[in-house]
Amino acid sequence: MSKLSTKYLGLELKSPVIAGSSGQTSSLEKIKEAENCGAGAIVLKSLFEEQIEHLIASSGGPHSYPEAEDYMAYYIKANAVEDYLNLISAAKKSISIPIIPSINCISAGSWIDYAKMFENAGADALEINIFFLPVKGETTGSEIEKSYLQIIEKLKSKVKVPIAVKIGFRFTNILNIIELLYKRGVEGVVMFNRFYEPDIDIDKMAVVPAEVFSLPAERRYVLRWIAMADALDFKIDISASTGIHSGDDAIKYLLAGADTIQVCSALYKKGIGFIKEVNERIISWMEKRGFNSINQFRGKLNYSAVGNPILYERAQFMKFFSSHD
Repeated sequence: MSKLSTKYLGLELKSPVIAGSSGQTSSLEKIKEAENCGAGAIVLKSLFEEQIEHLIASSGGPHSYPEAEDYMAYYIKANAVEDYLNLISAAKKSISIPIIPSINCISAGSWIDYAKMFENAGADALEINIFFLPVKGETTGSEIEKSYLQIIEKLKSKVKVPIAVKIGFRFTNILNIIELLYKRGVEGVVMFNRFYEPDIDIDKMAVVPAEVFSLPAERRYVLRWIAMADALDFKIDISASTGIHSGDDAIKYLLAGADTIQVCSALYKKGIGFIKEVNERIISWMEKRGFNSINQFRGKLNYSAVGNPILYERAQFMKFFSSHD
């Protein structure tokens, strides 16, 4: 067994480094390359229901017939899903590491329909990418959380493969939502989702997309919550996502308590070979410190393991500066 061997969602992985959902996991050629570079698993590029609906909406003209519009809507959706199912099937036949489809939907029914089809196509697990943007002032946080939990309850009643839920860090109490997901049978959480954010171009006087790739500094948003989630009384697998741009970043997440690390932005910037670079750095670091397995140091610096947990709790600058006269 390799020094990097680990478990995630009940699956045996040869490395904790996962090729995260991105354009770099959208074709069989790239998936094979990721496996050759040492990826422990592949999360396929997300199937976005919203994108499918956008294609359907833009396919009709001002003089379209209702019958033609219905046919085009069916054709576009059926082909998008069929292409995705074919990718799952082809990947399962071509590589030996786990394949995890990713679903990003805007309606509860679609999540269930797609999840069942992906399971039947041979998926080893599913990653459910959920984010509801509250655009109405009267919508409460508890209502949004309830929507998440209802989706998960329906999914767990329909599929048997393990489920990881990719969440954002904007919940009022992240640890509580993780516990609620765990109590509904969710096997893992991915921390955290990154969303498209708006920016303003002052020359064009227009709203434009902000930078879509993560930055190393974003790691600070993730480390705290992984360390605290790993210290909870119950055990749910944690996959770190966002801010992983070096092997050292991966090691930090593992020390905080992550079971796996998902690389995405770095694959765009550095290529799929980055996975091999991260694996080599983890191994060299382990050998230097006498670790023979991931489990020997994973979570060694989580919230309950450090001597001064206030370091993870500190949230205000005043607390920092008051200790640095």
